[in-house]
Amino acid sequence: MTPFDPRALRDAFGCFMTGVTVVTTIGPDDAPLGFTANSFSSLSMDPPLLLVSIARKSINLAAFEGAKGFAVNILAEGQKDISGTFARPVENRFAEIYWRRGPVGSPLIAGVSAWFDCTLEQVIPAGDHSILIGRIGRFEATPAPGLGYYRGAYVTPAATGAQIPAGPDVVISAILEAEGQIVLTDDGRGGLALPMARVGREGVQAALAKLIAGTGLTAAAGSIYAVYEDNGQGAQHMAFRCPATLGKPARGAFVELSPQGLSDVTDPAARIMLERLAAESRMGNYGIYFGTHEQGHVTRIHERKDP
Repeated sequence: MTPFDPRALRDAFGCFMTGVTVVTTIGPDDAPLGFTANSFSSLSMDPPLLLVSIARKSINLAAFEGAKGFAVNILAEGQKDISGTFARPVENRFAEIYWRRGPVGSPLIAGVSAWFDCTLEQVIPAGDHSILIGRIGRFEATPAPGLGYYRGAYVTPAATGAQIPAGPDVVISAILEAEGQIVLTDDGRGGLALPMARVGREGVQAALAKLIAGTGLTAAAGSIYAVYEDNGQGAQHMAFRCPATLGKPARGAFVELSPQGLSDVTDPAARIMLERLAAESRMGNYGIYFGTHEQGHVTRIHERKDP
């Protein structure tokens, strides 16, 4: 069982981000519950956070939202049957599966490639899903190859003989903020844009750290501010607010976070997002945007309070 060496945790995320997972918890009647998910995401290294989503129509929604925690089990290549069991409406999904309670308390399935045992940090309603944010208490990664799912079929490293794409195209942007200003760069089309990068196999957190380092500024990898799909480009965008120290960026410059300062941002979705940030900064009342590049909703964040 691995303690919190940040490099080990980063490596675990990098190896298993594309795997098929079973998310588990203990229900109110002290019985194990779980569902299959084909993705999860690292959210923060300090504190160590990850996120998964559960459909709001799921019969287990209330149990997961009210639980003390949950675990993410990354299945091994020989566990296709377990994936199928937890994806179908089965009365007792754990009946023929060996499992144990993890060190934080959630069910851990035997023989998986990796697991992350978490306490429930926060629940965020997001359209027809709820996002569960977990604080990682313990994790373990093994040499066992993971089970993947790509274009409607299960895949394993041995079966493909080639590198598997990391799933949907994901683009991240860094909103580097300092004293009422943000960094904008030349977008190559005569306008301005946020510092952006595409996410590869390194995962979101590592890509964000690399993006920030490339600016030459002192900044922290902050919280998610917006998640939206760009149907025109077929990409999912994630924007992070990153507190920074004023300085001269390697590319671009600091501009005032105001409608005037943002007028040359050419991407409409990014400009609208930043104009909302400018307004929220004046009020000191923030929320997370979920939707598409055309429409969606803002969810105000409330801290989870245990009774």
